Amino acid sequence: MPDQLSREFEHEVLEADIKALAQEIGRQREKPESGAMSEQELLKQAIRGLPPLGAQAEPPAPPKQSSSASPLPDYAQSASPEVRLEIEYLVDFAFHQGIAKADAEARKSSDFILDAFHDALSRGKLYTELKKRGILK
Repeated sequence: MPDQLSREFEHEVLEADIKALAQEIGRQREKPESGAMSEQELLKQAIRGLPPLGAQAEPPAPPKQSSSASPLPDYAQSASPEVRLEIEYLVDFAFHQGIAKADAEARKSSDFILDAFHDALSRGKLYTELKKRGILK
């Protein structure tokens, strides 16, 4: 079944966001300037193109540190521990509460955190899942 979710993507909100991203990726691909974009950059632009949400409920507590590889982009590895934790929290928040909610939360932070959050999503698990589903090449 092609739309069957992997174990990491069982949340309904996230599934809805993935469908919205698939549509936004299609719109981004139609733009002439997207011809030279990498798949990761295309995904990053699609995340930025998601419609903003209104006021959000208070997010859950930050996630516990994981012993697995960091989802952070290389340039964020040298940021302060607080900044790295915030980016990791936003990525976890995206997978549990939805990408649009996490993006709205990230927009309240600095541009560095917002960009690193978008890069972490567009180069990490989300990118892998969209490739597996055939949404990205």
